[in-house]
Amino acid sequence: MMNDTTTRDLLKLAARRLFARHGIDGVGVRDIVEAAGQRNSGSLHYYFGTKEDLARELVADGARLIDERRNRRLDEIERAGPALTLRDVIEVLVWPSTGLGGDGGAEDTYIRFITNLQMSHRRLFLDALEGKFASGYERCLAHIRRLLKGIDPEIVNQRLLFLSLYLRAAMSSREAALEGSGKSHPFWSAPYTMENLIDTIEGMLKPVSSPWTRAALRKHRRGQDRAPPRRGGGNKGAVACTRHEQDAP
Repeated sequence: MMNDTTTRDLLKLAARRLFARHGIDGVGVRDIVEAAGQRNSGSLHYYFGTKEDLARELVADGARLIDERRNRRLDEIERAGPALTLRDVIEVLVWPSTGLGGDGGAEDTYIRFITNLQMSHRRLFLDALEGKFASGYERCLAHIRRLLKGIDPEIVNQRLLFLSLYLRAAMSSREAALEGSGKSHPFWSAPYTMENLIDTIEGMLKPVSSPWTRAALRKHRRGQDRAPPRRGGGNKGAVACTRHEQDAP
């Protein structure tokens, strides 16, 4: 779990909560030290160096935990067989991002923290990951692409980006509503809410493209065919989608 009771972990807990609520730019070192109940104003610098270094460690902590959970769950499902369904894969994306606060599955502030950080300090967020902690997510994407092989890959890429944006927003809202142990919420605590959320994600991914989307895609491709080649080549749009997909909680 992500919580502990040492001075170092108290500072991390306080910082994560403050960053989630106010953004990294809205929180000072003294705010974190005071929220952690520490008297020594230099304790944060002693343990982490800078506020930004602390934020990087917080990103890696949660990403590592979620990635371990996803890989473990995928391993279990793949060993058991039969082949994964689309819903199986979506569940692997969703459930490991819950119960990150320790204390028997309590919610805390990690998803909101990384959501804010991605918007305000995207480079810091990506640097913190160092290209790691996404193997479970990438395995899920590979399964989704395989399961949606009848849909144009460019459309699938866009839908995966929609999924990332939607999941991040929904899970942030849920986390805020349920923050702290023993807290109930009339919407998010209902026993069918998360299953319905998974329904909506499945519904977002699997429909056959509409005639309007297919026509717009054909028009877009005809325009690309007529345009002069870019230096360096490659599909810039596809690369952008891949990078955004890795941002999902």
